[in-house]
Amino acid sequence: MKMLVTGGAGFIGSNFVHQSVRERPDVEITVLDALTYAGDRSSLDPVADRVRLVQGDIADADVVDPLVAEHDLVVHFAAESHNDNSLNDPSPFVRTNVVGTFTLLEAVRRHGVRFHHISTDEVYGDLELDDPAKFTPTTPYNPSSPYSSTKAASDLLVRAWVRSFGVEATLSNCSNNYGPYQHVEKFIPRQVTNLIDGVRPRLYGAGLNVRDWIHVEDHNSAVWRIIDAGRIGETYLIGADGETSNLDVVRTLLEIFGRPSDDFDHVADRPGHDLRYAIDASRLREELGWEPRYTDFRDGLAATVDWYQENESWWRPAKAGVEATYAASGQ
Repeated sequence: MKMLVTGGAGFIGSNFVHQSVRERPDVEITVLDALTYAGDRSSLDPVADRVRLVQGDIADADVVDPLVAEHDLVVHFAAESHNDNSLNDPSPFVRTNVVGTFTLLEAVRRHGVRFHHISTDEVYGDLELDDPAKFTPTTPYNPSSPYSSTKAASDLLVRAWVRSFGVEATLSNCSNNYGPYQHVEKFIPRQVTNLIDGVRPRLYGAGLNVRDWIHVEDHNSAVWRIIDAGRIGETYLIGADGETSNLDVVRTLLEIFGRPSDDFDHVADRPGHDLRYAIDASRLREELGWEPRYTDFRDGLAATVDWYQENESWWRPAKAGVEATYAASGQ
C-alpha cells in the first residue's frame, strides 16, 4: 500500500506516521505538509529514512493531484486547529480546512483513491456540564468557533462527495488528543512546559470546562481500525471515556510535578469557550472491536510529561514566542 498523509508533520499526523512505520512496515508513506508554525520537520526525524516528505499546500491542486494519483490511500490530518488563532484571523482556517479538503476530495475522486478524513468533536458544539448526554454520530452539528465551523464544513463536503460521486471515504470525529509532539500553544503542553520552567500554570476562567481526553496513540490505532474495517461513508466517533475538567487536568499535572494543588493562576476566559465535550464511541468499539490502551488518564499524562522532559530540544525553540503571544492578550 502507498499512503499519503496530509499534515503528517503536525501533532496527531506525525504520531500517526511514527505508529504506521512501527506497525505497518509494508506501507510506503508520503507526508504532505505545508510546514507552517504547527508543522515541524523535526517531528519526523526519527523515521526520516522511511518517509518521503513533500512541503506543499493542500489547497494547491497542482501539488495535490499528482501526489494523490501515486497513492492508494489518503489519510487527511492537515488542518488549522487552534481556536484562539481562529478568533484572531479565520481566513487560514477557511483556506486549509474547507478549500483544502475540497481539493483533496476532487483529487481522490479523479483517481479512485480511498480517503479517510480526520475531524473533531467540536463540530457538535458543546454540552451542559450536568447533561448526561454524549456526542453520537447523529448529533446535530452546532459549531461555535471559526475553527469548528470550518471543520464541520469539511465533514459535510466528505459526506457529499461520498453520496454524490461515490468517493470511498470514511470519517472520524475525535475528542481532545494529548501526547508527544503537540505544539506548546496547546493546553496540556503549555502547562507541562511551564511547570518544567518553574512557571505557574494558567487556567481559563474557573477551569470547569470539560474535555474528553484521549492519548494520541489510542486515536491513531482507532484510525487504522477504521481504515481496515470501517464501512464506506460511515462516521466513527473516537473517544476513551476521558472526561476531565481543565481544573482537574492542572491539578493532576501539579501532583505529577510535586507541586501544591492550588499553585496556578486564573486568566480571563476565552470568548465562546465550549463547556463540555463527551464522546460516545460505542459504534467504534462494538462494530470494529477497538479498545484504548491508555484507560487511566493520569498514566497517559505522566508519560506525556516524561516525553516533554526528555525532548526539550524539540519544544524549546517555540516556547518564548508562544508565551509572548499569550502575554500580549493577558493570558
